[in-house]
Amino acid sequence: MTQRAVFLDRDGVLNRAVVRDGKPFPPARLADVEILAGAVTALNRLAKSGYVLIGITNQPDVARGTQSREIVESINGLIQSRLPVCEIFVCYHDHTDECDCRKPKPGLILQAAQKYGLDLSLSWMVGDRWKDITAGQSAGAKTIFVDRHYTEIYQGDPADFTVEDTASIADVILI
Repeated sequence: MTQRAVFLDRDGVLNRAVVRDGKPFPPARLADVEILAGAVTALNRLAKSGYVLIGITNQPDVARGTQSREIVESINGLIQSRLPVCEIFVCYHDHTDECDCRKPKPGLILQAAQKYGLDLSLSWMVGDRWKDITAGQSAGAKTIFVDRHYTEIYQGDPADFTVEDTASIADVILI
């Protein structure tokens, strides 16, 4: 059987992003993590329908020295304890590192696909920023943009679908 997946950005899709001046940021502490209510329902539906659920996240604050890897991993562990996400792949680099794993490049998606034997043509990438969508498109997945109305300018090609919240993603994917 061919495995299909839904790749999900972390902050803004699985948990509430901290929005300052119209820009999203990750929670700074474990105590600040708020799992989005719609994520619980949507992800449970997707998991029951046979999708492998994988988090894909850039966490450049580690490279910048303003966040510890341990806090990022504890936040990921909390998310995985509350949602049916089998793994969260993390890029700890900053954009100046020019790595292959930082979105908008598809490196983390490709790593996950290889590890789990996933068919990217049957898979989806869900994100709240243009970099998530571009990464999914580059990997050959269908894409869903969760429009949080940030002030950031959307720089890539449009997603296949746009929704207002994480709760709606299962309705789109399971049509």
